[in-house]
Amino acid sequence: QVQLVESGGGLVQPGGSLTLTCTFSGNYFSIYTMAWFCQALGKQRELVASVNSDGSTYYRDSVKGRFTISRDNAKNTVYLQMNSLKPEDTAVYYCNRLTRTLPWGQGTQVTVSS
Repeated sequence: QVQLVESGGGLVQPGGSLTLTCTFSGNYFSIYTMAWFCQALGKQRELVASVNSDGSTYYRDSVKGRFTISRDNAKNTVYLQMNSLKPEDTAVYYCNRLTRTLPWGQGTQVTVSS
């Protein structure tokens, strides 16, 4: 059974940086389009960024130029480098296939506050 485990969140001041890591246990990782999602308190889970099997990426407008998604197929791992963090980036961050069809992990909390 596929398992997703997110890590790397924490409390950071505005303007700071974090790198999130998602490890995938299972098969076919290399052919999946993987994505990071975020869910702020009281809001729906939203797409932040995705990376195709060939490395092509997508970012939502609010994170363009600040976040970088990448993957290491040899390690079954997806990363989200988050720079110039803003208070509005505060949320629980999850990874999944872009189709959201894998079991969700526990997520990792990112809090941006002074």
